[in-house]
Amino acid sequence: MVKGWEFTYTHQPLRLVEKPDPVAQPGYVVLDVKASGLCHSDVGAMEDESWMALMKAPLYIGHEYAGVITEVGEGVTKFKIGDKVGVCPVIQKEGLPSEGGGGYTRDGGYATKSTAPEEALVPIPEGVTWAQAAAATDAGMTSHHAVVANGGVKKGMKVGIIGIGGLGSIGARVAVLSGAEVYAATRSPAAQAEALKLGCKAVYSNILEAAKHDLDVVVDFAGAGQTTTDALEAVRPDGRVVLVGMANLAPVVNAMTMITHRLTLVGSNGGNVDDIAAVYRMMASGDLKPEIIEIGFDEIPEGLEKLKAGGVKGRMVAVLD
Repeated sequence: MVKGWEFTYTHQPLRLVEKPDPVAQPGYVVLDVKASGLCHSDVGAMEDESWMALMKAPLYIGHEYAGVITEVGEGVTKFKIGDKVGVCPVIQKEGLPSEGGGGYTRDGGYATKSTAPEEALVPIPEGVTWAQAAAATDAGMTSHHAVVANGGVKKGMKVGIIGIGGLGSIGARVAVLSGAEVYAATRSPAAQAEALKLGCKAVYSNILEAAKHDLDVVVDFAGAGQTTTDALEAVRPDGRVVLVGMANLAPVVNAMTMITHRLTLVGSNGGNVDDIAAVYRMMASGDLKPEIIEIGFDEIPEGLEKLKAGGVKGRMVAVLD
């Protein structure tokens, strides 16, 4: 029997329930979950009824997970029993999300066993811990995609990073590892110190202070409204601003600045298996070591309450192994 934390409805506590072991359907695998990351999206599902439109409850939630394959379904050719894999939570076919998102439309990773389609699997290289592997499937993927895919960051570029939290710290490090000259903006003294440890050239309380560096790209991981407005003012003419954070859903955009400076504003959401694979390589080499708080499987509900309360530094991951 598989044991997991079941989500039933908004404002209802998770229930620890047992179900029969899952069976591998065509194109899918079954895996023993070894680690599962806790995400603010899960807190949102438990607190905001609008999330119910995305969920097929009741189900085990948790969309950041990694484990060992124990069964393969018909048609699976690239993976075998015993393979260590991470599961990409965002799978696209022909540019559109496919069905079967773990933790949303099928049982996810807050469980001892789960399933995943073959196209969502990413091999975990040696040197990557289970906790890192799980964290990379969402936080790592989202940060890498924002910086590299949507930001186009590469060697020699000058990049601004707003917000050095769970995503921003990874994004800043990815930008540094990509060979960019990185400038961070955060008001937290602790986060400012962290940004310098990550390899940022300088850190400021406001991204406008970094405008003097002629920034090619600014990635706004805060999305606090004013941060996006300031990012558009701070980036150079013909520059690009990537918006990731959603703290304020109605930022003010100065049309004069956008038009006269020929700026590009891009929204970034999630990523793909290539992003996760790239993050795994950075982790395996030791170049990327995001701060991770490990908890036990039985502590998942308590961990989500801590996320809800705020103040959690780094990424929280439940380790089952």
